Amino acid sequence: MIHPSPTNGARLQEGERGKLAGCSEREREKERRSIKKRFILRSMGRGKVELKRIENKISRQVTFAKRRNGLLKKAYELSVLCDAEVALIIFSTRGRLFEFSTSSCMYKTLERYRSCNYNLNSCGASAALETELSNYQEYLKLKTRVEFLQTTQRNLLGEDLVPLSLKELEQLENQIERSLMNIRSSKNQQLLDQVFELKRKEQQLQDANKDLKRKIQETSGENMLHISCQDVGPSGHASEANQEFLHHAICDPSLHIGYQAYMDHLNQ
Repeated sequence: MIHPSPTNGARLQEGERGKLAGCSEREREKERRSIKKRFILRSMGRGKVELKRIENKISRQVTFAKRRNGLLKKAYELSVLCDAEVALIIFSTRGRLFEFSTSSCMYKTLERYRSCNYNLNSCGASAALETELSNYQEYLKLKTRVEFLQTTQRNLLGEDLVPLSLKELEQLENQIERSLMNIRSSKNQQLLDQVFELKRKEQQLQDANKDLKRKIQETSGENMLHISCQDVGPSGHASEANQEFLHHAICDPSLHIGYQAYMDHLNQ
């Protein structure tokens, strides 16, 4: 415990003597303890913070946000109090940009920095800086474009519509209707293409079925002719079994395949 020095204690005693004069003993003791506690708190200084990477991810993000805001605030205060031109650029671990500039454009401050710091450098260094500045300008353009596209995407999803005027809402509605028409047209075209493809396959299957039927009829006719040649006797007439088979064939329409060729052979 840190105790006040005699000099500080005397000063506290003189400063608080008027307050303790008209109080009771208990109140005086309480006031003395309060004074002693305040002095001890004033005497205790803040310990040094060890500068190293914060391992906890959440704590690291919180510390980054707090110190970033403090740094931006200090830069603003410096520019206001001292009328100084300040430019501050911060990149987070995720690559997000935080910047502050007292001028209307960060490029002006960077150009002033280049002219003051690189006048004595070679032309190669100047060209490299010019390239960097050009890349930074391109980055600003792309950043503005990305922000615009993100806003447009949110508007198409029905979000952030409050800032839009009536004319902008009508334009957004017309754009969505045109998009729906294009989507439906593409969908119908794909359906028609599928229908045509299915019809083509159906026609191919029908043609293949016809070819199979024709081949079956030809094969059946050849088999019937071969059987008839074996069943005809020496007299040139068909046997009784063959005649009975022909009788059933005439009565049964499903057995007419090759019948005409068989009758032509018998007549010959």
